[in-house]
Amino acid sequence: MSTPSPVPDMDRNRLPSLFEVLSRRTLAPVDLFSFYIYMRDTQRSVDYLDFWLDVSQHMSLCRHYVRELRRSVLIETPELEKAGSKRSSQILETYNSNGNGNGHGNGNGCGQTRTSDDPPGPSRANYSGKSHDQRLSAFLRDTDSKQSPNNSQNGDRSADNTPSSENPPRPSFITTQSNSPAANSNSPQHTVSRQDIRASAEKILYTYLLASAEREIIIPQGLVGAIERAITQEGRDDPEVFDAAKDYVFQAMERDAFPGFLNQKALGNLVEPDKTARLVVGMVSMFAAWWTAFIMIFLNYGRATRCWLILPFTIGTYLIMSYEYMLDPILALAGLSEYTFLSFTRIKEPYVRKLLNKRAMTCLLWIALIDVAWCCLFIFVPGKRL
Repeated sequence: MSTPSPVPDMDRNRLPSLFEVLSRRTLAPVDLFSFYIYMRDTQRSVDYLDFWLDVSQHMSLCRHYVRELRRSVLIETPELEKAGSKRSSQILETYNSNGNGNGHGNGNGCGQTRTSDDPPGPSRANYSGKSHDQRLSAFLRDTDSKQSPNNSQNGDRSADNTPSSENPPRPSFITTQSNSPAANSNSPQHTVSRQDIRASAEKILYTYLLASAEREIIIPQGLVGAIERAITQEGRDDPEVFDAAKDYVFQAMERDAFPGFLNQKALGNLVEPDKTARLVVGMVSMFAAWWTAFIMIFLNYGRATRCWLILPFTIGTYLIMSYEYMLDPILALAGLSEYTFLSFTRIKEPYVRKLLNKRAMTCLLWIALIDVAWCCLFIFVPGKRL
């Protein structure tokens, strides 16, 4: 049974948290895709987000493996469910009765709503006992690939056969063979093997954590050493291995990147290159307006002719105020937000739409007042030919 896709909270009367964004419970322009673009283009630290997403993908892979293992055991040896003679069957039944073996847990450790009683980070524990993720890790530590029928026959299958809600918004490092018969059938054969889980854990280690890794992220060396020992020396590949590093990365993004993301996407609708371009063009337009206005005054042009100054003053004021507010008010009122330079998306998050509309009206009011002041000053001042 597949994990249901997270449902965005349409009644949220506040800005979302990072946990909600990573859980895919928000809509544009504060959705996971927009945060990924922000981390890539603005923060220049997308490797941290990719690490978090790949660890979540690893969790999804482990969940999928356990679901298939249980289904395989129950279908191929149904008498074990009654006899309870095999330890693997008993473990699977215990795991299922406690929460995630039936496919109704969250897809990547993100499906729960964070409350004030929860410790920070995505790998928090349940105070009433072991969390679902801890039970999953305990199960994987207690079993090995020999307890899974047919898993050696399908070791090259992919984690991309997991539910779509569990996949990160970019290609995973695990390859797929979606056209294989077993991947497209209802047979109890495994599309995910224990070798896939092992390869996934090692790939995360060698891609992000070790010194001189391809996409090395900076986390405390104590965490890196503990993970390296667990994987290379203890032979572990359960998701709990990465919990401490995942929580550290989550808190780092929450502290260093997420406030800037909300500032750009929830309080404005422009990206940095567009803001810079507006400032440059706005200053040039204002300089041209002042230069032309003084020429017209000192050459004693009539007020009717000087009314043309409205155009450069309006353009300059609009662009400079757009830079100051990080907001194009007309685009905001039209329900559009810029996610890359000159590429726009619809504002679908209700609270953000309401917030941007208020800021757009305030921005337009200031633009009108400043524009009128400049135009009145240079149009109605008496001319004097020098």
